[in-house]
Amino acid sequence: MAAPPQPPAADRRPGVSATPHGAVAELRQSAAPRPGLLGRPRWFTTLFGTDVWERFSFYGMTAILVLYMTEDTGHGGLGMSAGDAALLYGLYMAAVFLTSVPGGWLGDRVLGARRAVLHGGVLIALGHLCMAVPVAGLLYPGLLLIACGTGLLKPNMASLLSAFYDREDRAGRDAGFAVFYMSVQVSALLAPIVVGALGEGVNWHLGFGAAAVGMGAGLLQYVRGYRHLGDAGRTPERSATRAERTRALRTTLVAGALAVLGYGTDAALGTFRIAHLMALIGLLCVVSPVICFWRLLRNPLLTAAERVRVRTYIWLFLASAVFWALFLQGGSAFALFAKHATDREVLGRTVPASWFQAAVPLFVLVLAPLFARWWTRAGDRMPTAAKYAVGMGATAAAYLVMAGAATRAADGTRVSPLWLVAAFLLLAAGEVSFAPVGMSAATVIAPATFVSRTVALFWLSGALGGGIGGNALKASGDHVPGPVYFLALGAAALATGTALLLWRRPLTRSLGV
Repeated sequence: MAAPPQPPAADRRPGVSATPHGAVAELRQSAAPRPGLLGRPRWFTTLFGTDVWERFSFYGMTAILVLYMTEDTGHGGLGMSAGDAALLYGLYMAAVFLTSVPGGWLGDRVLGARRAVLHGGVLIALGHLCMAVPVAGLLYPGLLLIACGTGLLKPNMASLLSAFYDREDRAGRDAGFAVFYMSVQVSALLAPIVVGALGEGVNWHLGFGAAAVGMGAGLLQYVRGYRHLGDAGRTPERSATRAERTRALRTTLVAGALAVLGYGTDAALGTFRIAHLMALIGLLCVVSPVICFWRLLRNPLLTAAERVRVRTYIWLFLASAVFWALFLQGGSAFALFAKHATDREVLGRTVPASWFQAAVPLFVLVLAPLFARWWTRAGDRMPTAAKYAVGMGATAAAYLVMAGAATRAADGTRVSPLWLVAAFLLLAAGEVSFAPVGMSAATVIAPATFVSRTVALFWLSGALGGGIGGNALKASGDHVPGPVYFLALGAAALATGTALLLWRRPLTRSLGV
């Protein structure tokens, strides 16, 4: 693990900005001198612990979500078709990505990062509590609360963390974010095992309740550590003007009123279906990135060279959307295959299907250092487009492995779990090649004063991908994904990876990465 950043002055604690704004100045006077986690300061321990528990609740809930929705009503589930469950799951994940854009704006311009994280955590906890209550109708408000809360918490947690590092302290900041990235993987590894054992083995709502307890522990950790944060994130970095707040509020109220009027009329006529609401989310997944790119390219502050980079970045954005469309199906199509077509008997006991969701974070923990060493040794010889091609190739291989497994399971035979393990290993290789690389590339490609907006575009590729992927299984009509389904998506990944590889040089010339 990288050592905490060492400031030059003796009166500064590790990790604190060398040129602090009021936040860190206050921190010097009020934070406890004793080190916290791994020798890091107490503010880091507070944020780290909060993030670990929040990710535990999120990944635990998503590990059992599709399984719960497709389970027979006689066994406590909702009895939804595989297609409808996959569609709802995909669009829910898309909503999480979508809400990060307004969530980031609220933290930056209205609430301040600290309050945004707190409010987001409260919304997530309320969402999990809704799903812990054994009433089917509470699923949808629960998912909505979790999506809104996650969109509010995640971008502002990153903003809060970065406030403690000097702008020039790139090594210290990268080390801090690396620890946070690993915390996500540890949480994602443990959560499916704990929540899955309770949800599948005892009661679905008990599993969702465990996720609520996790989020509650995260909130407790955060509130108890408030005093260690000084003034960091207490106020917005650049507070919105009264006119900007009024315009944002008016837009929100008009949009909300239109939604209530439209869906209220739909319900009054007796024609409302949950698919109608999911259609709105799907539409937003497509429209939002178009509007964001259009507004960014029209901004007069961009230079000609910056416009070229942003236009070229659209190709990486689309490639990212393809990746997320395929990767996010690990919690839907792959989970259904684990439940219905995989031999899960081990020493006379049935392994919960949700436990397979722990495979990707486990492999990410193993592969991330290896890929980082590979990228370092390759240097400029391995541009971003080439790294994307590697990730897409690994994703294509994962789907080809699943096509082989589905072929063997076509006659009703349950296949070895090693098929799924191999596929998840390849998906993990794809994630390592896309997620951190894409985030880093977005910050480099971004115009000088539009870094946050460009990073938001990277996450919007996840929203578009989630919307596309959620519709894929629904369109196929399959109860359990078959070989044709996996082959078709594997071919799409292979074609995308090949295009990236062939066009890597012109892309690199235009992007500079």
